[in-house]
Amino acid sequence: MGKFRKQFVSGIIAANPVFMLGLGLCPVLAVSVAIDYGIGMSGAVMFVLMASNIVISFIRKFVPSISRIPIFIVIIATFVTITTLVFEAWIPALHEALGLFLPLIVVNCIILGRAEAFASKNPVASTIADTLGATVGFALALVTICFFRELFGTGSLSLFGVHLFTLPVLGEDPILLFILPPGAFLVIGLLLALLRWRGVAQSE
Repeated sequence: MGKFRKQFVSGIIAANPVFMLGLGLCPVLAVSVAIDYGIGMSGAVMFVLMASNIVISFIRKFVPSISRIPIFIVIIATFVTITTLVFEAWIPALHEALGLFLPLIVVNCIILGRAEAFASKNPVASTIADTLGATVGFALALVTICFFRELFGTGSLSLFGVHLFTLPVLGEDPILLFILPPGAFLVIGLLLALLRWRGVAQSE
């Protein structure tokens, strides 16, 4: 149980895919304009990573080393297709908002990276702990970035159509830079600086 907890916590803090490893930044930069989108993308990544890594861990001893990457990609692509079809059928608005970045989960560095570096070398229990840590870490990073971009870029926050609150100062005059592409770089840079200042992100 201690090992499971250690692997899980590592993915959230020490090996956070976004803030510590710099992986999966393309969807983070592109879809982090609203908390809705962050939650949707996090859920999609979580399902694909968990399902594909469990399958890869199960079959790891039967996969020839020379063909492992193509096999991994086929497995990942299968679950990405399932995810895309489910989003399109049940939550079409979110499917349209996330657009091309849903099918591009196939080539997300987090997905293939964890499959190659961990799932292909470890049993299912350890793989589940590693995957949970990586996906929760990714979700926390993405939703945090979404929170600040939406809050300062629009002056208010809403969640799946439900208005939460409006900032008195920025409600009528938001800082539009935050919902533009440069805003994503700005927020990520400031958060990384804060983590480094607090001693969470250490330089090598």
